[in-house]
Amino acid sequence: MKLILTAPVENLGVAGDIIEVKDGYGRNYLVPRGFAISWTKGAEKQIEGIKRARDAREIRGIEHAQQVRDQLEQISVEVPVRASESGKLFGAVTPSLIVAGIKKSGGPALDKRSVQVDKPIRQLGSHKVGIKLHDAVTAHVGVTVVADA
Repeated sequence: MKLILTAPVENLGVAGDIIEVKDGYGRNYLVPRGFAISWTKGAEKQIEGIKRARDAREIRGIEHAQQVRDQLEQISVEVPVRASESGKLFGAVTPSLIVAGIKKSGGPALDKRSVQVDKPIRQLGSHKVGIKLHDAVTAHVGVTVVADA
């Protein structure tokens, strides 16, 4: 079965790669979970859009990852969320909110899958979040969760 990956899959490839897998693996795992789409000539044109988006977010080597880490550790990230008067959040702070906060604070565009949160953030205040930029480089960013006005 010929598929186009829409998300990185370990030991298979990254978004935009055309892969050949066994029918059952593709039909029962990759396609239903949104990791891949069926290969067609029209879908192959979508690959170019996926690759352009990936290149915009991609870290190009360990030196670039270290530069981005230094940039991330310089900024202060503020994430506004809905909270009760006691400071408890209605839900949790998601990696998407953290990435949006980084972008709003002047940081680079990152992939939400690179954000590593040890335990869910459900309280107002300051928290440390890891961002895996490269296999050998992880940035630790201070995130301040504030009540949405």
